[in-house]
Amino acid sequence: MRQRRVDWSWRATEGLSKVKKIAQELVKRFPDKFTTDFETNKKLVESFTNISSTKLRNMVAGYITRLVVPTQGIEASEPEKAE
Repeated sequence: MRQRRVDWSWRATEGLSKVKKIAQELVKRFPDKFTTDFETNKKLVESFTNISSTKLRNMVAGYITRLVVPTQGIEASEPEKAE
């Protein structure tokens, strides 16, 4: 008998939306806690959630790092006006 193939593209999309939802909710609840450092964010995600999967925790922490970088980078890179 032939085995049925699993449509991984569907599962990957489902997993990514879960990562985004968790990350966005954590950043919304704790906006001042997360930084641009992945290792720090990974520990914070572990302390704020009950995610048992290391891979899922790392994906959430990585997405949070990407969410935090643009907002901090814009503030830091704004040129000062010399008058």
